[in-house]
Amino acid sequence: MRLVDRYLLRELLPPLAYCLSGFLVFWISFDLISEMDQYQQNHLGMLEIAKYYAMRMPELLVVILPVTLLLAFLYVLTTHARHNEILAMRVAGHSLWRISLPYLGVGVVFGFILFYLNEVLAPLGAEGAERIMYQHQTNDMSRLVRQQLHFKNDWANRIWSIQAYHLEIDQMYRPQVEWTMPDGRRLHIIADFAKKAEPGWTFMQNVTRLEYNPGQDAVPLRIQTNQLTVVEFTETPELIRSEIKISGLNVKTAAKRPILTIEEVFNYLRLHRHLTADKSALLYTQLFGRLAEPLTCVVVVLAALPFAAFTGRRNAFVGAASSIFICFTYFVVLRLGLALGTGGFLPPFLAAFLPNLLFAGLGAYMTHRVQ
Repeated sequence: MRLVDRYLLRELLPPLAYCLSGFLVFWISFDLISEMDQYQQNHLGMLEIAKYYAMRMPELLVVILPVTLLLAFLYVLTTHARHNEILAMRVAGHSLWRISLPYLGVGVVFGFILFYLNEVLAPLGAEGAERIMYQHQTNDMSRLVRQQLHFKNDWANRIWSIQAYHLEIDQMYRPQVEWTMPDGRRLHIIADFAKKAEPGWTFMQNVTRLEYNPGQDAVPLRIQTNQLTVVEFTETPELIRSEIKISGLNVKTAAKRPILTIEEVFNYLRLHRHLTADKSALLYTQLFGRLAEPLTCVVVVLAALPFAAFTGRRNAFVGAASSIFICFTYFVVLRLGLALGTGGFLPPFLAAFLPNLLFAGLGAYMTHRVQ
């Protein structure tokens, strides 16, 4: 790493840390004041509230990382421009692209961090925060139990009807499963409970297995037992939880930002072979939106980079203001693209990636023009 790269990174890191800390302190303070009544109703102590916000930190970082990088980047560029440092670097033979390499590197690193937060830490943190919030409400089972769950595994041609499903212990209450064998026999299992086995599922208490031979549906072969393990059932708890989350997903909520992980989308597709047009648009927009979201950290750098060419105190602030306006427009277009993709007005891939490609291309073109 050259001396100029180390210098540029050293100048970027302090404002980056200040912006990140400022956003976190502001958000936690505002949320703490507005949600204090709920914390008191749920009988949370100070230590539990601190743990709650620690769990929600990845979810917040996903939202503020691109904005934090943009503001820190603009502050550093404005400072360099006011002191004619950008001009001096360019006179010394460094192109604007060469000067931008450390910033683009930070954008790429932030993109990988954003992807990891989205896919791993944020979902785990949301689950942990919910457990902390309601840990003293032992009698309230509505958030842990889903009633009347019905879905079909299109790939295996199995129909599941579950009276209640406990999300924390992955246990079924009054499950019924019906499927057809390759030889034409139709099987039907009814039980009081079911829990995950490795492999398959174990049905317990008052288990009834009905077998209908082809052409003899009126007289099934009945087997009564207290426990039955079916190893060929491939529906895992992860698949069932994805089914629950996606089947109850509100379209308006999904249109605002990608809220489904890549794993959840693929889990849903492992159950459903045939999707309606509305469901397909929602799912694939969420999938491509999740893949495109880390690119935001690079796009904001590219969008703000051309204004580094402005020198002088007045021009530097004009450039920073113009860059903020363009990046604000970018975030609006990004949300608009997701809404159009979710609604089926744009192909999901274009809805997710077109704003990134458009504004990254615009930034690259303007940077080339001011070289």
